[in-house]
Amino acid sequence: MKQHTLFIKRITYTLIVAMLITACHRKTISTSELSGTGALHTETGLASYYSDNMNGHATASGESYSSSKKTAAHKKLPFGTLVKVTNTANNKSVIVRINDRGPFVAGRIIDLSKAAANAIGMVGMGIVKVTIIYRR
Repeated sequence: MKQHTLFIKRITYTLIVAMLITACHRKTISTSELSGTGALHTETGLASYYSDNMNGHATASGESYSSSKKTAAHKKLPFGTLVKVTNTANNKSVIVRINDRGPFVAGRIIDLSKAAANAIGMVGMGIVKVTIIYRR
């Protein structure tokens, strides 16, 4: 009888621990939860990407655009903000750093570098629907 009681206690303990671990698990965003202390914000809209002839041109932040870096332009987010961009068609994601302003075309919410566009499988498509997540 003692063994049976001990077995029940162990099973109960294991189930409680498993439930706690499951309850604490959340979908990963990574890069330290996109840095910052504010609430997470989400936007959904269209993304485009920079053409190759923009390489070396100055961005609004003053740094040179490089197609090999994972950067992006947003109309309002502060420079340096980390943003998770997810292509809604294939669920591929990339984390980019805002270093420029734009895009200035109606309906578009973010303009990605070529490296970022490659990471979410949009090169060749030009424009895709994305969801972006960031902290302010």
